[in-house]
Amino acid sequence: MAKRKRQLTEAKIEKMIKEGRGQGTGKDYLPWLKIQDVPSEGRATRGVGWTTGRRHELLSDIERDYCYLLDYSDGVSDIREQFPLLPLEETLMIAEKIGITHPSDPKTGVPIVMTTDFLLTHGDKDVARTVKPFSEMEDERTIAKFEIERVYWETRHIDWGIIIDRDLPDVLIRNIEWVHKEYHNEDVSDLGVFTIRNIEQMLAARLNDGEAISKACLACDERLGLEVGTSLALFRHFVARKKWSVNMNERIIPTLPAKEFKIATPEYRLEAKGG
Repeated sequence: MAKRKRQLTEAKIEKMIKEGRGQGTGKDYLPWLKIQDVPSEGRATRGVGWTTGRRHELLSDIERDYCYLLDYSDGVSDIREQFPLLPLEETLMIAEKIGITHPSDPKTGVPIVMTTDFLLTHGDKDVARTVKPFSEMEDERTIAKFEIERVYWETRHIDWGIIIDRDLPDVLIRNIEWVHKEYHNEDVSDLGVFTIRNIEQMLAARLNDGEAISKACLACDERLGLEVGTSLALFRHFVARKKWSVNMNERIIPTLPAKEFKIATPEYRLEAKGG
């Protein structure tokens, strides 16, 4: 019976490889693991990335938060999450060589394909990053698996490192999270260039005068006959696209003025990134 289970598990791995899991780049990349494949730690999410234009398979709050930072970074051009350490035989050899038990399926005992949380392209280089809560950093088994990961990437001359949750800039992340979904805002194309420009000019003037964000946005909605919330969504859109600059390291509170507000770019392109 154990042999039968092993064959089925190996067949599943082969099937995942044939499906293209862990292959491709940008919008065409398919993560090795999907949310339904593993129990998640926290609120697993499938947010649409600014950088890749696809839904990311993020298995924990920490992965989600780190992905927000990657999306916001101008230097990052690709994000590949749940990246497989293939071929499996290589991590098995590494584990044997350094005297560490390779991770395996708890039910069948079959070795599993290890993954790195993120393989990202920064500039002209690929960088591998694992994100973990600080509470796991004293677990001997976790550290042992990290060593397999480290050696795997070292043989490929790719920089690998660990990101700890307590080192993540929470205020910046929460601000990115607040504007994130408005990066792709349907109102931009629905309202048209003329209306969008009117909103820009009217709203920017009020924000420059130190008016509270929500109050300025409501005034624009009323003045232009827009549905309430339209201008606030567009404020978030402009910040997400970095047309407008605010202090992202201080929590954005809509009932207060925008801190360090300024027009960040001389011209604004309405089409989506990469379009």
